Amino acid sequence: MKLNFKKLGAGKPLIILHGLFGSADNWFSISKELKDSFTLYLVDLRNHGDSPQSDEWNYEVMVEDLKELMDDEGLEKAFLMGHSMGGKTAMNFALKYPERVEKLIVADIAPRYYAVHHQSILDGLESLDLNEIQSRKEADEELAKYIPEIGVRQFLLKSLGRDADGFRWKINLPVITKNINEVGKALPDGKSFSGPTLFMAGSNSSYIQQSDLDDIASFFPNHEVEFIADAGHWLHAEQPDAVVEEIRRFLR
Repeated sequence: MKLNFKKLGAGKPLIILHGLFGSADNWFSISKELKDSFTLYLVDLRNHGDSPQSDEWNYEVMVEDLKELMDDEGLEKAFLMGHSMGGKTAMNFALKYPERVEKLIVADIAPRYYAVHHQSILDGLESLDLNEIQSRKEADEELAKYIPEIGVRQFLLKSLGRDADGFRWKINLPVITKNINEVGKALPDGKSFSGPTLFMAGSNSSYIQQSDLDDIASFFPNHEVEFIADAGHWLHAEQPDAVVEEIRRFLR
């Protein structure tokens, strides 16, 4: 699949993958701080953003989408970074194509299995009748019945597009809902990536815990873990300066 991406900056290639319900635009503010040092590829994963939609949606196909992008761009090797679902995609890619990854950065996700915990978000998104919604404010008010956190709602509404026919989701909501179990799948056993790997965790997030450290070490023996202070799961939005500093330090 030919993924949509934004390319900017100059230097060694750094590919950035967003998380579930997100898009390449989630990392645009971070990219502005990094474009003087890297050629950045901000990618929309399949069924998200402006990339094509498909009934097939799992880490295996997302890994192959990424390989196709690298092949098309003539990238033999690149720095690779992903957040949450994008981090799982990046980890899976590094295990399958280790020779294509110079260094790996994983933002707030571990290799283990995660139980489905997005049901209230899915319920809220599915509750919106896009044929009736007249404004983003109205959409936000409807979502608030299911999702009390204003920051989460603002993040989700970035995927609400609008054209001449009205509002539409940029995410493939039916396929994501049907295959939501795919997002939490653990990495497959039997492989490891020996390249330098950085795990960035939000100190206020539960996604990476002390109990995950042995699992991380088994898949990524050449790793380090840095906890970003005063940050939750969306650490790049909550503490962008600290995240940029860690990226620069690790990739220097």
